[in-house]
Amino acid sequence: MAQAWRCKGLRWSADGPELAWDGGRRSALTWGKRVAFGVAEGGGRTCVGARGHACPARAAVSGRSTGARCEDCARLDRAHSVAADTIADDPRPYHVYLAWFGPGMTKVGITALERGSARLLEQGAVCFSWLGAGPLMAARRTEELLRAALRVPDRIPYADKRAVRSGLPASAAERAAEVEDLHARAVALDAWPESLVREPCQPVDHTGVFGLADLPGAVGEVTELVAGGAVSGRLVAAAGPDLHVETGGGVVVVDTRLMTGWELLPTAGDGELTVPVREFRAREATMQDGLF
Repeated sequence: MAQAWRCKGLRWSADGPELAWDGGRRSALTWGKRVAFGVAEGGGRTCVGARGHACPARAAVSGRSTGARCEDCARLDRAHSVAADTIADDPRPYHVYLAWFGPGMTKVGITALERGSARLLEQGAVCFSWLGAGPLMAARRTEELLRAALRVPDRIPYADKRAVRSGLPASAAERAAEVEDLHARAVALDAWPESLVREPCQPVDHTGVFGLADLPGAVGEVTELVAGGAVSGRLVAAAGPDLHVETGGGVVVVDTRLMTGWELLPTAGDGELTVPVREFRAREATMQDGLF
């Protein structure tokens, strides 16, 4: 039997997307590259652990879970998390940003300055701009100010992001328009924390980085991996954790977070798809458009 590999998910580097594997191996992903993997018959998905530690119980987890953690490890993972608001004394400076995923879908968020734009790539932001920089609590207060005063959300569901990727405006100027408008309204607000330094609007476009130009509409998305199932095809785009893979039945979105916790094997199939897929409705397919 071929050697099995445990996937640690999609990572974004300066050179583009790559899959990370236990043991430190990385597999660069390029457009047109063949993606082919499967799960052995009788295989199961186990918890990936938390904060760099293996799950002591090697607990089984649902194939549909994007976190791939048991309850105990999920609790531990969020026990010291900025995203979960469980720490308030992080001394690092933070950026406040505006991220655009498609028409009518702009969110506000924060990320540590030292991470640069990595967080925006991980979320699949098509266009973004920094709004300001300062201490963690000042960044959090600014985030809340925008939610309350301008009704800007701090989350956009991945299903909504996927539904518009193949129908985005053609020009960078059009894609930046909502970010520029919201940035202007945001910096005009009163009650900004004094310790947060406002930054000029300088939109950054990820369309080329993600391979979204002329992206074919997707016919559906993989909902989970299963024992004995396989995915193979040609990679046409990647955004956030998602791979857009052209299979024999059309382009399918593979959320690489569903790959973690499984022992994956290489397969010889071409365009094969033998895992559960949720077909997109007609409206989603029109708007729509995650190997080695």
